[in-house]
Amino acid sequence: MKFISTFDWPLLGRLFWSFFKMGPVTFGGGYAMIPVFHQEVVEKRKWLEEEEVTDLFAIAQSTPGAVGVNASTFVGYRIAGIPGAVAALLGVLLPTFLIVLALSMAFLAVRDQPKIKAAFLGIRPAVVALIVYAGIRVGRTAIKDAVTLLTAAGVLALLIATGINPVFALLMGMAVGMAIVPLRLRWTGIDVLAAPPGKTENYAEGYFFGDGI
Repeated sequence: MKFISTFDWPLLGRLFWSFFKMGPVTFGGGYAMIPVFHQEVVEKRKWLEEEEVTDLFAIAQSTPGAVGVNASTFVGYRIAGIPGAVAALLGVLLPTFLIVLALSMAFLAVRDQPKIKAAFLGIRPAVVALIVYAGIRVGRTAIKDAVTLLTAAGVLALLIATGINPVFALLMGMAVGMAIVPLRLRWTGIDVLAAPPGKTENYAEGYFFGDGI
């Protein structure tokens, strides 16, 4: 089990503060968090690469719990082991808990006010816009060719038509990837799991959760 023997307090502090800042601005839940998450974790801190965000949120969606909380915990664990996971988890949960507690008390007092009702009518479409934007950002790294496009379209159509559990949608994507990749290598000689230029790690380990599904 990964665990750092000596606490790196400055690193843990940065993890806590980074996710603490995300909590108050991620209205709409886990997927609405992706734009802020990307800006902080990928662009500013350089803790993850852009392609890894797709894999991270796919794994976070396929495990029990809130997507944003799971993703934050995974990043913290990757950066600083169990202490990092705890720091990221506390960071992302604490501001939300405090805000919800305060809003719950305030909402009970003003819930019948027309301006409050109007404000919530405006917030809802804004949250939809955030989720659509997040989907576009993820799609740029996940949809790479005709096969991945057809897989995405097929799974989306199935979700809309049947409302199946998202875990089954991910399993179907994995099955398509595991079937298509060897066939493509055999027929065309193209190894889609090969590391891109500049990559030194085993690029294949993340493929089935994002890059080719």
